[in-house]
Amino acid sequence: MSNQNEPFYLRYYSGHSGRFGHEFLEFDFRTLGDGRSAAVRYANNSNYRNDSLIRKEMCVSSAMIQEVKRIIKESEIMKEDDSKWPQKNKDGRQELEIRLGNEHISFETAKIGSLVDVTESADPEGLRVFYYLVQDLKALIFSLISLHFKFDAQSERLPSRPEKAWPDVPASGAKFASPAPA
Repeated sequence: MSNQNEPFYLRYYSGHSGRFGHEFLEFDFRTLGDGRSAAVRYANNSNYRNDSLIRKEMCVSSAMIQEVKRIIKESEIMKEDDSKWPQKNKDGRQELEIRLGNEHISFETAKIGSLVDVTESADPEGLRVFYYLVQDLKALIFSLISLHFKFDAQSERLPSRPEKAWPDVPASGAKFASPAPA
């Protein structure tokens, strides 16, 4: 397992400038202090139908950072080289930067529309690693945001249950039976 105190940083950016201005998706993970937690920042800007910039920030535990590190290490992205990947173009660009311990990588490539773009590239194996890692990271960040911002532990309360909802559970005010002595 990786050292909790090793330097860790991850940033992903995907964007383009077009008919609706500069539209992008960006997120990063940055460990804080002693490595026991991390700040996660997310930004999504779309001017389509006059949408505005969405910014979210949250703090995650070391367990989440260890999982992100595991995903990165298992993908073997740190072994890849983007020199043969499609260059950024009018359709936009993607950037991925990772610092993991003493290793640092920074990739830039064109936006990938589908796996066809991957298989037709000069380095389909390397670009496939990038493509699937980005898909995993985006799924993770969207799940974290959904969980973090839709549930507020301070204000959320369980709805009161109807008295007859669970007949085998004692109604309010009833005492549970004491366990039998051993």
